[in-house]
Amino acid sequence: MDEGAKRIGEFGVGTNFGISRYCYDLLFDEKIGGTVHIALGRAYPECRGVNQSAFHWDLIKDLRVEGALFLDDRKLIENGKFLLD
Repeated sequence: MDEGAKRIGEFGVGTNFGISRYCYDLLFDEKIGGTVHIALGRAYPECRGVNQSAFHWDLIKDLRVEGALFLDDRKLIENGKFLLD
């Protein structure tokens, strides 16, 4: 579509464990505790994002049953639970 469409414009970690199931409204679904999400394309300038694109596609990965999130070789989430030192 455009050059910015192939770049990540948003990354988030869901921390709201009060939401237990998908309701098919991304504003809620991307906040479910134990999930992570990225968006390809446009970043939000009000969040200091700089990627520009006509495209913005949210993708959510549910880590509550299996999976892990690593940042800089450090495991931060496994099976939907935060691993805090």
